[in-house]
Order: sequence, then C-alpha cells, then structure tokens
Amino acid sequence: MAEAIVSLAIERISDLLIHEAVFQQGGVREEVERLKAELERMDSFLKDVDYEQEQTQLHRTLVRQIRDLAYEAEDVIDSYILEVAHQGGSQGIMERFASTFTKPFRLHNMGVQVKGIQTKLEDISKSLPAYNQISGGKESSSNFRMLQQQSRRTYPHVEEVDVVSLGGMTRDVLAKLMTEEDRPHVVVSLVGMGGIGKTTLAKIVYNHNDVRRHFDCFAWAFISQKCMPREVLHDVLIKVQPQERELIDKLTENEIIERLFDVLREKRYLVVLDDIWRGEDWNCLKHAFPQGKRGSKILFTTRIMEVASLAAYTIEFPFLTDDESWKLFKRKAFPENTTESDARSREFEMLGRQMVKKCGGLPLAIVALGGLLATKKSLAQWEMVQTNMHAHLNKVQQQNHEYGAVDGILVLSYNDLPHNLKPCFLYLGHYPEDWEISKMELIRLWIAEGFISPSMESGGMLMEDVAEQFLEELINRCLVQVGKRDRTGVGVKTCHIHDLLRDLCVEKAREDNFLEIIQPIDMTLSASMPRRIAIHPTKRYVALKGEHPKLRSLLLFQNEKLIKLRISKCKNFKNLRVLKVVERNKNEWHVSSVIGNLHHLRYLGLKCSGKIILPQSIGKLKNLHTLHINSFGLTISSNALLELERLRHILIDLFSGKGLWMPPRIISKKIETLKYIGVENLIENNAVFGLANIQSLGIYFMRSKDVEPILNALVESHRLRSLDMRLSEDSSQSFPDLEPLSQCHHLSKLFLEGKIEEDPQSRHHVLIFVPASIVKLTLWGSEVKQDPLAVLEKLPHLRTLRLWWNSYRGIKLICSANGFPQLDSLEFRSLSELEEWEIEEGAMPRLRSLSLADLDNLGKIPKGLRYVTALQEMRLYSMKRSFVERIQVIDRREGEDFSKVSHIPSIQIFDTLDNY
Repeated sequence: MAEAIVSLAIERISDLLIHEAVFQQGGVREEVERLKAELERMDSFLKDVDYEQEQTQLHRTLVRQIRDLAYEAEDVIDSYILEVAHQGGSQGIMERFASTFTKPFRLHNMGVQVKGIQTKLEDISKSLPAYNQISGGKESSSNFRMLQQQSRRTYPHVEEVDVVSLGGMTRDVLAKLMTEEDRPHVVVSLVGMGGIGKTTLAKIVYNHNDVRRHFDCFAWAFISQKCMPREVLHDVLIKVQPQERELIDKLTENEIIERLFDVLREKRYLVVLDDIWRGEDWNCLKHAFPQGKRGSKILFTTRIMEVASLAAYTIEFPFLTDDESWKLFKRKAFPENTTESDARSREFEMLGRQMVKKCGGLPLAIVALGGLLATKKSLAQWEMVQTNMHAHLNKVQQQNHEYGAVDGILVLSYNDLPHNLKPCFLYLGHYPEDWEISKMELIRLWIAEGFISPSMESGGMLMEDVAEQFLEELINRCLVQVGKRDRTGVGVKTCHIHDLLRDLCVEKAREDNFLEIIQPIDMTLSASMPRRIAIHPTKRYVALKGEHPKLRSLLLFQNEKLIKLRISKCKNFKNLRVLKVVERNKNEWHVSSVIGNLHHLRYLGLKCSGKIILPQSIGKLKNLHTLHINSFGLTISSNALLELERLRHILIDLFSGKGLWMPPRIISKKIETLKYIGVENLIENNAVFGLANIQSLGIYFMRSKDVEPILNALVESHRLRSLDMRLSEDSSQSFPDLEPLSQCHHLSKLFLEGKIEEDPQSRHHVLIFVPASIVKLTLWGSEVKQDPLAVLEKLPHLRTLRLWWNSYRGIKLICSANGFPQLDSLEFRSLSELEEWEIEEGAMPRLRSLSLADLDNLGKIPKGLRYVTALQEMRLYSMKRSFVERIQVIDRREGEDFSKVSHIPSIQIFDTLDNY
C-alpha cells in the first residue's frame, strides 16, 4: 500500500504543477519538480518491494518512512498553496503572487522544508544498493493502460450465485420454514464460519416461490457485531409497513416494539435476522415478535454455535467437498471468454486443485482465489501465485489467525491488485458492515480523494469513466459484489463488500495510517491520527474537539439520526478534501463562513432537516468537484456558484420539491451532473448554456417558454443519459413540442412532470418523441388522452415504465401481443379515469414487478395477467376493497380473479380503501 500512497503523492504533485499558478514562477517550481523526481525513484523501489513476499524488518521500516515522507511532502505543498490562496483576502490571483513573492521568507521556508524531505529520501536511498539502478516515473501510467486493457465490462462473476451444491440444504431449510407449528418464536438458525454461504442460502429461501406464497409478509434485517435493537426493529417495521416510513422514523424503541408486535400479530410472517453474534442480542429483539398466525417463522444466521442453539432448529453448514470446491473455482477462474482447452489443461488443473485445497472448502476463499487467477493467463503466472500463496499461508498459520488460510488468500488477492486499485479497495472499509454503497457517490469520493487523477483522462474518457473501470475490475476480481443493477439491468447501481473482506480493508488501512473508524461519544483529534476519519453510528451524539490540521477526509453517514457532529472551528481542518456533515433539529442552518477557508475541499455533502443557508465564502472553494445538498430549503449566492471553477457535480435534493433557482450563465461546460435546479426568463436573457459534458440533468421550469432553449442545447450533448424536466404546478401551462428529444440518441432515463399538449390534427401519437434508447420512463401529470401504451410498448429497450398522477386521462389501456419485449417493472398510480385494462397473450414476457395504486375506477385485474408468467411480485396500494377481494381467498373461497394471479409468488396489499 505504501507504493500506492507515494504514487498518489506523485500524481497530486504533477496535477498541482500543471494546474496551480503558484508554481509558475520563482524557484519553488524547481524544488517541487526535484522532489517529485525523487519520489518517482522511491516509487519504483516500493513497487519492487511489494512483490517480495519475505520482507526484512529493514524493508518494512524503510517502506513506512517513505510513506510518511510522501505524506509530509503533500502537507508542505498543500500548506503553501493554502497560504497563497488566503494571502490578500479579495485580491486577484496576480496580486496575491506579488504579495507572496515580496515576502521571500515564504518561499525560503517552503524550500527548506522540501529540501529537508529530499535529504531524508536521499539518506534512505543510500541504504538501498539496488535503488539507484531503478528507473522510475513510468510504471504508474503503464499499469493504468494495462488495467484498461484487462477491464471486462460484462461482469462475468456477478449474475451467478457463488455457491455449489446447496440443493439439499435448501430443501431442509424450506421444510423447516413451511411447517405450521402452533408455538411462539419458532426459530430456524443457520450456523457456520464467515464466508461459508449462510447469507446466500438465506437469500435463496427468502425469495423462493413457495416461501413467497406461504407467508403473508416478509422482512430482512442485518445485525452484525454491534447490534442496535432500535435500528434493527425499525428496519423490520419499515419492510412490513413501507407506506408508514415517516411515522415510523419518529417512534422510540419501545413504540417500535409495540407497533411491530401489533402489526405482526394477525399475520403469518417470515423475518430473517442476518449475522447475530450474541445470545443477548436475540433476547433483546425477540419481545417484538408475537406468535402470529400459525406457521410464522424467524430465520437467523450466525457464526456462533452457542447462539444457534437458541433456535428450535439448527442447520450447520458443512465445508465444500474437493469436487464442489473445484467446480466453484472453475466458474470463477475461467471466464466465458476462456477456451475449454485452457480450462481442461492438465497443468492448470493440477496447480488449481492444489491451491483450491488450501481454501479448506470455504466458498469465499475459493471465489477470491478464482477471481485472482482469472487475471493470470500463463502457467508461469499461476505458479507464481502458488508460491506467494504458500508464503502467505505459512505466515498466517504462524500468527495463529482464526481464519488461517482464508486470511492468507484474501491478503494475496489484495497484494495482487495494481497499485492504482489498492487505495480504492481500502477506502471501502470506511462504510459500515453490510452497507449498500452507491456507485455514483463512491466514484465521486474516489475522485475527491485523489485516487483518480486528471492525468488519467484520455481519449474522451472522464475521471468518472476511469473510476467506473476501477470498480469493474474490483468486481471482476471478486473483491466487491454487485448490490443492485442500474436501470439498464447491466450496469452497477449499488455494491457491497463481504464482512471478511471489509475486515481486511480496515486492518490494512489501520496498518498504513490510511483510515480510522471511530464510534466515541467524545473524540479529541490530533495530528498523529490517520488522514481519513469515518464516524460510524452510535446511540449517543458524537462531539469532536482538538485539532487535526493534516486531516483530509471527514465522513459522517447521513441517514443516522442519532448522530450530531459538533465542529468548533473549521480552520482546524485547513487541508480537508472531503467533508460530509449532518445537522439535525434545526429550522435554519447558517453554515459558518469559515468553510471558505477549506481551499483544498473537493467534495462537500451537507444534510439538514431544515433550511441550509450557505455563506458567500463558499465561492472560495476553487477546487470543489462535487456539491451535494440534502435539505428542506437552500439559500446560496449564484455569484458564489459562478466562482466554483472546477465544479462538475451539483446535486440539490430539496424536501420541499422545488429546484434551486440558478441563472444559466453558471452552467459551465465542465458540469456533468446538475439537479435539481429551477430556471426562468431564458429567452429574454438570451441565455447561453454549456451542456457539452452533461450526463444527468434535473430541471424545474417556471414557464413553458423556457423549455425550448434547454432542448436545443441538449441536442448538442452526446453524453446525456438521464433527463428530469418538471413544469410549474400552474395548470394552464404545458410542455411545448418535445420532438427534439427524439434526437437524444443516448438518453436512457426520462422523467417528465407536466401536461403534454396533444394536437388533434396530428397523425402521430403525442409520445412519438420518446427516443428508442429509453430504458426507464416516468410520466407525471401528462394528461394525454390517447392510450400511451400504443407507442411505448414498441420501445425496444424499455425496462421500467411508471405512469403517475393522471399521466393518462382515458378509460382503457391495452398491452398488445409482443408489446414491451424488455419491460421488467410496471407502475400505474393515480390514473383516476382508468376503468379497464386489457393484456393480450404474449405481452410483457419479461415483466417481474407490477405495482397498482389509487386506481379508483379500475374494476378488476385483466384476464391476460395469467399469461405473464415471469411476474414475481405484485403490490397494491390504496385500492378499493371490492378490487382486492376479487384476488383473495376468504374463508377458503377463492375470489373471482384469484386464478389470474395465483401464479404470482408475492402479492402485497397496503391500505385497502372501503368502497364508496
């Protein structure tokens, strides 16, 4: 990891030499360039050392010293830039230079510090005979090019389940869950060591068709080592009553227990509690679960046999046999693009079986080893892995680690990562266990941290594209797992990391002084602490005090209501690059003007339940890359935004449902994400837009006249993927001609809120403008009178369709045979005039999810729904009782429409309305 830290320092210095004008004159540039050259030579040495498995104590000491000197070099340079940036207050940049250079002691002071670092590096080099023979400076870029070539965009290891031969165990668990014992707390436990497949099997049975038909309601909650009963039971209650989220969020722990008990009392429920570590945790939770209807069950997974014994039924996981292990390994080590002859090669198989045997039948270790060897194409490379594996296993066995071989294999997979990927991987450790990680947030944080350098942009690729390739490589190596797919069904929306791999991240990050996770009530910061601090949830408020001028990142998880951060003086964090802060229980949050002193800040995330008022000094954040605001309202100077020269992502999520008003002149060509903003008077102001790189745009219009210039600008953009356009609630307004959207050939997500005017004289359907590339479409308040399905069902890539709030004002909808060939999810909500829905046989062959809500006049389920055999779940919200009873079994009598839905594994009904 030390070589990655030095490489990051080199990239950082290179970027500063290119972009920071403070280095363009005076002797300081030459000093910094000499320092960079020295670090490049050290970087080459570190890369060589990294490949040596048996390192001497001297090597380890030198590596640590070089790492610390790289950090020190960053501190010196960042402090100098900060001093120049703050010199002269409101002076122009050339005036600040003049002021700086009239005081030679500043240059002299920096020169002395840089020379001091160089001297220390030279002292280290004298103790390394081979050091001076190594040429440096090129490996970073060559490694990246190699990574680009190796990157596979098809996710070969994600779609399949990483488990072999669970069929018998699945049947056993299903049998235990489907029995109808008349006693409270019928608990089934799955027990085995981490990584053996407990959670995988729990997910299989949780989503099994027979289970979905047998139980009335379902909930899944993750426990882990630090069980917090309120949060666990809160998650369960949200799953059972998702429509009551706002109310549930306000309940105390005792109120949640009482409400959950009452809700489940009349239901046959299945609750899964994943990863319980202590018996007392179960004792705290069990009082919230009533006996329920006959057959209710609780399923939990655990690594501790003593905990598993508290259940009525215990199922212990065996390790995989040699043949099962080999079968799983082959699926990972030999991707689809590898020839069968390679896979059957006697030499490869002999080496592979020897290494697989060391995994001890543990699926996680086998998958990690397979992912590592999938990147090695020659027999010599496999032999090298085997040699390294042997050295690591000997080391961990001598240290008597609990997981022995598993630790060794995971460490081997980590060590084999290109140095570009090591900090990206370790950074995942700052997320809490079982955290669903947003891909877009992760990518922006990587960039803000400096893990993705601007120098990597080439051939039309942005830093975001490079970061996505890095994530794909971690997925391909089986070190990161895909959580949810994006709207295309191919890309990644969220990801997560196995807890054993997360433990490895945390351990390595602590060893390298890279990251610290804290959960205290009061914490005194100091300069000796790591440069990145993540604050995890506790049951008490968190207060920080002290000073940490070297701090680069302060990360606070924004959806935890029991955390309140108290920062006394922002000047303590003058070198901060990443800041995520939550401020609760304030109607107005006046952010301190000293935030403008954080000159190096690249990522700023602020969340508040009230209104956020940002100071004018926000405009001083010249390096800000991402601004993410989540609040009820926002006040910010448009002139301040205009001064943010490097801003690429503006995300304004306002609970009030209004966009931030923003003059068009601040929309620069660098902006990639811009949502949600409000605009007006564009035509009168002759607005000019810079939307060349825009990929995601969310915009509110006060006047329909302002839509046209936006559309004309968007046609010129070839990167646009997501567009959200909303008209003012003034009912007299409607969208103008939307035909230009048909020329946005790369657009995959479209959200339109507002009336779409229909021309009765036109021979074409009003929605003909929707481009063929659309994958996800939401229409809200469109008020079209022609059946929208007639044109939308022909879209070849459409996977998600949502018709909301009178987007259709007709009485009948028809899904034609062969229509919607790719549709996966369909939602109809608040179509007040809809009376009849017809589905022809052969329509929607891939539909998996159906949601119907507030359809007051829809009398019955369409007969053709029985032909939609891929359907896995149907949810009904606020539907009339007469509609709901037609699909139910009441007093053992099937409703009139029961046969139309009997094939659907999961049907959930919420807030049924009385007939009127």
